[in-house]
Amino acid sequence: MTLKETIAHVEAAHRMVREDKEWDGLSMDLWEAYNLQDEDLIEQLRPPFLQSWRTVTTYVLRDTFDAAGITVADPSHPWGIATLTANGASSEPLLWREAGDGNRSIEGPAGFELLTFSETMTHYADCLKSLLPEQP
Repeated sequence: MTLKETIAHVEAAHRMVREDKEWDGLSMDLWEAYNLQDEDLIEQLRPPFLQSWRTVTTYVLRDTFDAAGITVADPSHPWGIATLTANGASSEPLLWREAGDGNRSIEGPAGFELLTFSETMTHYADCLKSLLPEQP
């Protein structure tokens, strides 16, 4: 399976589970809970948020990643989706970025931002590009 096909399958699998706006809504609700410092709401929202992303990668995309020669393991980062390994290299798509990393302004006490669906897919694609050779 080519890099482009793999990226297309990743996007399609996530959109099969939820529309872009739904993924974005989950991110925004959780990020707002962090900014409000509402520990109860964070505990209510964070586990299913992470599990949703991780389940798609681990189970829905299993055949896609097998065909591309990518192994999937648990993430090492608390906001990681999974650790992906191929051709002797590993990469971990993340669902967040720190404040002050050169991206758009991040306000609020959380000190980080959860990525939008589009941003997450771009980061995911960058991770896959670091693992798979591009083919014409």
